[in-house]
Amino acid sequence: MKIGISEVEFLGHSGFLIKINGKVIIIDPYRVSDKVPKADIVLISHSHNDHCSIRDIQKVSRKGTTIFCPVDCQSSMMKVKNVEVHIVEKKDILEFRNFKIECVSAYTNSKHHPQNEGWLGYLIKFGKNVIYFAGDTDLTNDVKSLSGYGKKENNFVAVLPVSGTVAMDSVSAAKTAKILNSTLAIPHGYGAGLYGTHEDAKKFVELCRHNGVNALILDKI
Repeated sequence: MKIGISEVEFLGHSGFLIKINGKVIIIDPYRVSDKVPKADIVLISHSHNDHCSIRDIQKVSRKGTTIFCPVDCQSSMMKVKNVEVHIVEKKDILEFRNFKIECVSAYTNSKHHPQNEGWLGYLIKFGKNVIYFAGDTDLTNDVKSLSGYGKKENNFVAVLPVSGTVAMDSVSAAKTAKILNSTLAIPHGYGAGLYGTHEDAKKFVELCRHNGVNALILDKI
């Protein structure tokens, strides 16, 4: 789907592909299709193997691909050949020609994603558009602090987990989409037979629309 000058595709589970002015950004690839193109940039949110899947990162990488990830993913990335790996943390801002990426905190109140791990979500900013890939998080104060973007940008797209017991569930995610003043909300973290289900994603969309927030399930490529 088109968002401003970008195209956004769903790769399954928590994986997404974003194209901006010819650059291919891939986020958290997991069990991706052979149709997925090679990435210029790979963003990894955290070290769980359904987000930091070395097999899939190898599949979408080529010589010259740049990978950005939290510090605890670094040793795993040594298995990926001919790429450039950069360790990033909260508040880092990555500047590119036509867009920038800001690293933000992602953590839950449960043991699954503790705050002290330094795991991440990403804000991809271009023009008056922001795509917020939340990673695996709860509705924390760090997440609430992003609500200003939805007030001042033309498009604030929130990609939120609907993963039940390991991160937000559908109800919490829909509440988050409203708090963030999202112009569009998209679910992630479902459909791989792990935690969230397609029913969770559908419930999220229904609740968002009930709250006056446009929401959409993207078809997997």
